[in-house]
Amino acid sequence: MTDNRNTLTPDGTNDRLFAELAAEKSVTGALASLFEAEGYRQVRTPGLEFLSVFETNAAYFPPEEMFKLSDNKGRLVAVRPDSTIAIARLTATKLKGAALPLRIYYAQSVYRRQPEHRGRDAEVMQMGVELIGEAGFEADVDMIDLAARSLSVSYAGRFRIEIGHVGLYNRLVERLGADGEAKERIHRYVTAKNFSALEDVLDGFRDRTTAALILKLPGLFGGAEALSEAEALFEGYDAEITEMLAYLGRVTEVLSARGRGVDVMLDLGLVNRAEYYSSLVFRGYGESAGEPLLSGGRYDGLFRDFGEDLPATGFGLNIDLLVEAAGEASVDPGSAPGMTEAAPGMTEAAGLPSRALRVALTKGRLEKDFMAVMEAAGYDMTPLRDKGRKLLIEVAGPAGTIEIFLAKAPDVVTYVEHGVCEIGIVGKDTLLEHGGTYYELMDLGLGKCRFALAALSGGPVAQGKSPEVIASKYPNYAGRYFERRGLDVRIIRIEGSVEIAPILGLADSIVDIVETGTTLKENGLEIVETIRDISARLIVNVTGMKLRKSAVEAFVTRIREARSIAPERSES
Repeated sequence: MTDNRNTLTPDGTNDRLFAELAAEKSVTGALASLFEAEGYRQVRTPGLEFLSVFETNAAYFPPEEMFKLSDNKGRLVAVRPDSTIAIARLTATKLKGAALPLRIYYAQSVYRRQPEHRGRDAEVMQMGVELIGEAGFEADVDMIDLAARSLSVSYAGRFRIEIGHVGLYNRLVERLGADGEAKERIHRYVTAKNFSALEDVLDGFRDRTTAALILKLPGLFGGAEALSEAEALFEGYDAEITEMLAYLGRVTEVLSARGRGVDVMLDLGLVNRAEYYSSLVFRGYGESAGEPLLSGGRYDGLFRDFGEDLPATGFGLNIDLLVEAAGEASVDPGSAPGMTEAAPGMTEAAGLPSRALRVALTKGRLEKDFMAVMEAAGYDMTPLRDKGRKLLIEVAGPAGTIEIFLAKAPDVVTYVEHGVCEIGIVGKDTLLEHGGTYYELMDLGLGKCRFALAALSGGPVAQGKSPEVIASKYPNYAGRYFERRGLDVRIIRIEGSVEIAPILGLADSIVDIVETGTTLKENGLEIVETIRDISARLIVNVTGMKLRKSAVEAFVTRIREARSIAPERSES
């Protein structure tokens, strides 16, 4: 068999051709001019670093995301997954004793393993700045202001920067009592906004108040109203968190006075992927990008891992996303207006993409149930009922047109996660199994059923013996469930009728969704344990929620009101 890999590139990588490189040169040139005008000087770190550089406690970077190999002496090295950690190592060695503050910028690729078939790049070109040796309020405000100016000169579209304080999350996790693997998983799920999996992890902690507050953090974003809501929510809970909220209030006030009120909003659920961030964090979102364009924050503790004690802050930009946006806009990225040129009082609707909100709807019973809710909300669903072979259908409603298309449940998550759809309607079972990055805004109460552990009636597992081999369409969720219980089981993925597995002896029990239990009984199985209730959820793309907040919330409000009056059809 012929090996054709010599004509391919590895998953997550790609060749860059003429137009892309010209656009990249324009984007990076505009940024370099800005950074150098502010006194930043360029450095470059090696593509290979010793693995230990990225494995220290403060510098923690998810090991499963690193590409690892060995050098000519058999020592473990990593292909650079992060620039900030590498620059901290460089500063503590090559620049030890240099006059402070140091203003450094970089333009180099990072390499991170990505889940298979998720459409994300393993190689990403980044450009960013690090301000080392300067602490305090003014430095934080200046860094966010520079981030906004960076997007103004490099991004051909409207953007928004959201600021948060990682100390809120850290303090909550500390009070929760999480450590070790649990803490690691909580951080991973909060970072990815995978709150379906996060619910499972938090379910095992006794402090229900703190667990509930962690789950509420993602919904605390917006303007002054978000800060007011947070202050009320945390009143009397923790003095340190109260101080953090006050700090964020001061930052937003000063940025607004500098004319950045349109550019900046709060996101109190913001937790950057690397654990070295210590206080203020921020991200930049663009209207045409499903992922953040920019990410940064303060990381005062990182240098201790390299024998120094220096305050520092900075940010990095995803150059590949900026280049992609520049190509779509067909404009000179160096003259992109950004949001900073918006007139005072500019509304969210001004300058947004002309297309309507787009909804990905799960096919089947959920499709019919949700159509009834949409009709109760005032939408004319006739075009969807009479769609024929049309895939993208426009339906008119009380606030204009929306676009709907039907997809399989896992695909709904994919379309929302990548930002081609702002909204998805999908079962909680799919969210628990597949995860993803999105906001889960509403329990629709449709398609009610439950996850259950079932086994042969009268068999060993039904009589109390611990299961050993599980068959399930939901192996990821089943694995987390038995891990929480401390049971070592073998899980077999089944795509079809999972009830047959115990009958044929493939497994001693199953984990599946159950509505009435009739199918189980007809095949000689019984429910051993009900694990959790399941229903349909409304999910929203992260960027869409940021830049089209008013439109999304208006749609959700209409659906919530309609759900209270719409008849329930099938329960599946």
